[in-house]
Amino acid sequence: MIPYGRQEISRADIEAVLEVLHSDFLTQGPKVPCFEQIVANYCGSKHAVAVNSATSALHIACLALDLGPGDWLWTSPNTFVASANCALYCGAKVDFVDIHPSTYNLSVDALEIKLQQAERQGRLPKILVPVHFAGQPCDMLAIHALSQKYGFKIIEDASHAIGSSYESESVSSALIRRKGESGSQQSTEIKVGSCMHSDITIFSFHPVKIITTGEGGMATTNDSKLDERLKCLRTHGIVNKRESMHPRPENEIWNYQQVDLGYNYRMTDIQAALGVSQMSRLDRFIERRREIAAEYDTAFASLPVITPFQHTKANSSFHLYPIRIRESICKKTQQYFFEELHARGIMANLHYIPVHRQPYYEAMGFRQGDFPEAEAYFREALTLPIYASLSESEQNLVVNAIKNLTE
Repeated sequence: MIPYGRQEISRADIEAVLEVLHSDFLTQGPKVPCFEQIVANYCGSKHAVAVNSATSALHIACLALDLGPGDWLWTSPNTFVASANCALYCGAKVDFVDIHPSTYNLSVDALEIKLQQAERQGRLPKILVPVHFAGQPCDMLAIHALSQKYGFKIIEDASHAIGSSYESESVSSALIRRKGESGSQQSTEIKVGSCMHSDITIFSFHPVKIITTGEGGMATTNDSKLDERLKCLRTHGIVNKRESMHPRPENEIWNYQQVDLGYNYRMTDIQAALGVSQMSRLDRFIERRREIAAEYDTAFASLPVITPFQHTKANSSFHLYPIRIRESICKKTQQYFFEELHARGIMANLHYIPVHRQPYYEAMGFRQGDFPEAEAYFREALTLPIYASLSESEQNLVVNAIKNLTE
């Protein structure tokens, strides 16, 4: 069986975990802050806060930005449900912005039109959650510019995108120049997670992601107050620094106080030790994923499938490799490909069923046809296996299966 994603656990990873198991701290020890610092340094952010899942990170990120009843959060319909659920946890309302037909990320044009309409209706979002789908960075410069105009906060859902980057020149400008306009501009590589164009960025370390801590997540930020609140919220709303505590009688011993309604979202030192070890191989993992993607691109160039679009001004970490089946050409359905690949032991997957089509969200009033680009993508998409340890022979099996099925 060839899964669509798989973790790679080395002897060094195992030894790092065993070292913690033999230590005095299985949780709330030194490995979590060590992991946080490594991720912050890698991304170029000032702060990083480790938690037990990316979903938890999304939840407390919304709380840290004071999302609550009466507020709106907008996100992409082409994502895992957690990107929207985090708003509901806070009592807020959710809406979606349709995707770009090539990148499968939130469409900046659709966002701008929706913001103009929302401003007239008096229902602008408090938070926007752009999702870096499959590792392809969103157009963060354009999104940030709109946030300055319309006053919303930004939480980047980079669950797919640790190690991805984009250039300081906007993707939109790059696309315009490729159409023939002249001009040159200096650009600088920006790591996803630097929060240069957002308030908070979220990462996931689930086993199918690029690096893993078993389960786990991380929030990065450049705002010291947000960093403090995130750390408080992940630990029951408890603080133990004297300057953060409320005054109490001098004859009473208070070595901690609950100052907010928080949660037990902590990451263990066991998980953090695995994360520290995995981070040492992150760049190699991404390099291998890009090699696999390039080999797929070449193999499928003449087939009736659409391979993932890549901006020349951005570098994907290729958490996923989604293709689109051109049914009108090959006369075979997405379902046919899915079932045939599974019958051959190739566990192709679907990313994603649009969130607004989920029964829970349809009960809120969302309907088929609300976000046509996301729905059109879903009807044609299949995620093929891509992970650092995918062998050449395994990839050849996938390629040959796709070639045979498109004949």
